[in-house]
Amino acid sequence: MRKTQLLLSFFIVLGFLLACNGCKEEKTSTQPNILWIFPEDISPFFGCYGDAINKGHTPTIDGLAEQGVLFSRAYASSPVCSPSRSAIITGIMQTTTGTHNHRSSRWTDGEVVPEKARIYLPSHVKTIPELMKSVGYFTFNSGKDDYNFHYNRNQLYDVGTPDSYLPGMNGWQGNKAEYSMSFTKDTWNARKDKSQPWFGQIMLKGGKAFAEHVREGEKLDDFALTPPPYFPNVKSQRKAWTDQYNACRGTDAQVEEILNQLKADQELENTIVFFFSDHGSNTSLRHKQFCYEGGLHVPLIISGNHPAFEKGEIVGDLVSLLDVSATTLALGGVKLPEYLDGQDLFGDSYKPREYLIGARDRCDYTIDRIRSVRTEGFRYIRNYFPDRPMLQAGYRDNTRIVMDLKGLHKDGVLNEYQSKYWFGLRPREELYEIDKDPHQMNNLTDQIKYQDVLDYHRTLLDHWIGETEDQGQYVEDSVQLKATFDLWKDRPIFMNAEVSPEFDQFN
Repeated sequence: MRKTQLLLSFFIVLGFLLACNGCKEEKTSTQPNILWIFPEDISPFFGCYGDAINKGHTPTIDGLAEQGVLFSRAYASSPVCSPSRSAIITGIMQTTTGTHNHRSSRWTDGEVVPEKARIYLPSHVKTIPELMKSVGYFTFNSGKDDYNFHYNRNQLYDVGTPDSYLPGMNGWQGNKAEYSMSFTKDTWNARKDKSQPWFGQIMLKGGKAFAEHVREGEKLDDFALTPPPYFPNVKSQRKAWTDQYNACRGTDAQVEEILNQLKADQELENTIVFFFSDHGSNTSLRHKQFCYEGGLHVPLIISGNHPAFEKGEIVGDLVSLLDVSATTLALGGVKLPEYLDGQDLFGDSYKPREYLIGARDRCDYTIDRIRSVRTEGFRYIRNYFPDRPMLQAGYRDNTRIVMDLKGLHKDGVLNEYQSKYWFGLRPREELYEIDKDPHQMNNLTDQIKYQDVLDYHRTLLDHWIGETEDQGQYVEDSVQLKATFDLWKDRPIFMNAEVSPEFDQFN
């Protein structure tokens, strides 16, 4: 009898262990692969976003939207690369971690950033790829990082680190070969265990590619499009505006190549694709680096086979790219850290946002501070250096769009709005009603009937600055500023410009 009981107990325990082991295998097998397709400098000029010009000309990205969820009002936290990327890869606003100044924690090209010039994340903060690795994911990044903090790339990514890699070198540490990728060496195919789930980032040139990847017969003529009315309707501005639409068409062709490769490698079925950009278009002077809709409004599509997705759904809530960070972790089975500023877009605790913050600080050697609040119907902007014109010295000064704009102003050809906007004093505050004024040209701050709306947005911003201890309210560390000066001081574009007076101390 006792022997029978022992045998029975043995088989019960054995069955339990086998069941548990099966549960463990089932949990691992249900972890989806997650891919960020991450083009630079792209605004949502796609057919699925209702864009009439590119309707029918971006079939791959439109198809992603049909098979997933499109977020029609997604916004970056900054209108320039490195602060936005620093926020996305941590899930925290760049103004909280002190990574808000463009290209910080950098040193002379090819040299390791010395200790005195490094910016470190708080010890309890881990990047998204590190957190994904903690639950068993294989990670890769085919392309640039551009993070404004000190880190060891090998702790973030299993592959994709260049042979010339030196820990802590200038915050780039990615593939500099024009965003080229090897689907064998730099992506999912590099993992040894093909059953291991993977999290990857594929960087595309996006808005910087212009017409480089456009399919044959799909390219718009260089001067086909008319720019928005805050630009003069001249050839250089028409080309810059057209370039952005061609860039979207070219990005679509590249995304098709990636999806075809996933399918060929039998990875597509279990892969969730996030398609988004770090900020808005770069060829338009008022977009990249500035906190209008054009600089902060980005595409965001999440597509794949997942029970949380209602295929073809369009979500009109205000969404932050920091929600991409949180949603990625949640889909991968990571317990969300309490410090995250984003939320799981498909979680039970998801709540639509009342407002979003956009922040711009130093960009290369152009010192500025702008904060913006986007609510349901309005965009509020606060300029902390209103005496510095929109066309203060910047990295695009030698481009045709800037030189033509300056020449037209000198010749008195610009209309009253364009002349005042580009070359006059900036208003300390701006308020725009987006649906009625999509170009954001009618500043409502002086209109009596909008004073309550203005006060509401002021209060939101002031509360946010205090609550988050916005690091942009403090003067940048002189060591960081000197590093920026040293990076630019010998370049003619810097030497011949009337740059921000903060650099006078180093002359």
